[in-house]
Amino acid sequence: MKEQDVMEPHLPTLQDMQQWTQVLGRAQQLLLEQAAGAAGRTLPFDPEAVARIQTSFADEGLALWQRFLTSGGLLRDQPEPPPSGSPAAARDRRFADPAWTEHPFYDLIRQSYLLLSDYLMRMADAVDGVDPRQKAKLRFATTGLLDAIAPSNFPLTNPMVVQRTIQSGGENLVKGLKHMLADLEKGQLSHTDGTAFEVGRNIASTPGKVIKETPLYQLIHYAPTTGTVMETPLLIFPPWINRFYILDLSPEKSFVKWAVDQGLSVFLVSWKSADGSMKDLVWDDYILNGQLDAIDTVRDLLDVPSVHTIGYCVAGTTLAATLALLAARGEADKVASATFFTAQVDFSKAGDLALFVDDEQMKMVEQLSSGGFLDGRYMAATFNLLRGRDLIWNYVVNNYLLGQDYPPFDLLYWNGDTTNLPARWHKDYLTQLYRDNLLVQPGAISVAGTPIDLRQVRTPAYVQAGREDHIAPLESVWKLTEHFSGPIRFLLAGSGHIAGVVNPPAAGKYQYWSCDESQPTLEAFLAQAKETRGSWWPDWIEWIRGQTPATVPVKGARRPGKGRLKAIEDAPGRYVKSR
Repeated sequence: MKEQDVMEPHLPTLQDMQQWTQVLGRAQQLLLEQAAGAAGRTLPFDPEAVARIQTSFADEGLALWQRFLTSGGLLRDQPEPPPSGSPAAARDRRFADPAWTEHPFYDLIRQSYLLLSDYLMRMADAVDGVDPRQKAKLRFATTGLLDAIAPSNFPLTNPMVVQRTIQSGGENLVKGLKHMLADLEKGQLSHTDGTAFEVGRNIASTPGKVIKETPLYQLIHYAPTTGTVMETPLLIFPPWINRFYILDLSPEKSFVKWAVDQGLSVFLVSWKSADGSMKDLVWDDYILNGQLDAIDTVRDLLDVPSVHTIGYCVAGTTLAATLALLAARGEADKVASATFFTAQVDFSKAGDLALFVDDEQMKMVEQLSSGGFLDGRYMAATFNLLRGRDLIWNYVVNNYLLGQDYPPFDLLYWNGDTTNLPARWHKDYLTQLYRDNLLVQPGAISVAGTPIDLRQVRTPAYVQAGREDHIAPLESVWKLTEHFSGPIRFLLAGSGHIAGVVNPPAAGKYQYWSCDESQPTLEAFLAQAKETRGSWWPDWIEWIRGQTPATVPVKGARRPGKGRLKAIEDAPGRYVKSR
């Protein structure tokens, strides 16, 4: 063996590139066959589109190889255009390290991968004449495949990993192995240092008391920080698919603390993580024994006619059903206003999550819920798959290949603090709402025997959506405005499902878009909306004050545990800590 063969990296030949293309082509063919089987027939392609794609791929591939050869491997010296889709490629954080463009070997690998990615995605889009859901599933699967095989995910084709391995003498790989084994033991990918946070100490630490406990939830009443408070209290319903303290992270990020400081009497429902005793729970339980029970409890405690409410994500969907039930019963005045954080009621535009509700997925959910509840780690994995590049492979590289220490990040700690879901409720939710979209069909869903109709809801509503939300897409959240009959303020926040909501004013981050007048369509809203820098929270509190401006002094039941409901324990309570 020549010394040169040992010292220099093996550059791929044209035959190697053809082999890679064939392998990826076979992988895509498997995806196509799977989609065809689900559709019950052969998938048709637009032959002209396929011919254009294949010709373009061959031409770009040959041009890429010729540039490499004619420049002696120095691709960085050539002013060649990158593969199609270059704006996105230029922002691709996987290839941010300069070596990906400065070193000819890695530059060739990077550009080959981007070219192949573009080819496979265009081939997936060329499938014609099939159900849009099947086409979306194929596109999602192709994206997942491409994210998984990115050269940045492998130690020998990632220049950062190669350099770190040489510098550390391989210690990074040993440390990464420890991280991987620890994750395998707990059955979940770690995103942050779990020892840096403690619920009740430096997160979920806003002072308050648990004043009620049921088999389904604990009710927390937070201690006021102002001498007077708004007469109408605020009752927050977080989603029970996550821990409530996404709204009460570190003090400087806590929406709960901020709301208390604005002069609101704040109550919050802390849901119990499901166990075998909750196997028969259905949606009615979360409406009747959850939201309605909490609304009546707060009204009776403070002797007020109504409460302001917030519903986040699935709790917002449920809040819409609760409002419809109250309207059907003639009790709509129990709720003064309803705020919806990234919530959906019409699932016709629900995005990639809707791809997980076919018959095969339902069978899998049943198999995973043999104990009467679904382990929250499976739901977390599903959400991570929606952003696999950012929430899976990024951490595979950092944690396992580079062996980096986990950063202390409260939001990522919350993301990994999973909750279990009642199996029957979870299946009904996925089928009746995501798959069959029954909530927006008048009378199609009944609660305690009462048919509900969202069109009967006239409660003033504040609807917040996230511009980059991958769980509740903007188009889907907007549809809520098309089904309610009362006054609605719609607001679009920068960022996504979490950061778009948890954006305190002091951070000075992001922006939001709003219109002074209501708009008939989302397109009209986007055309007319005014951009405002920073947090949208001040806009919301001014809207709340406009609904019920009256204030009262803080005394008696306005202090946690001082009314008819005595303190059971300090906030955040034991339910949020249960497994």
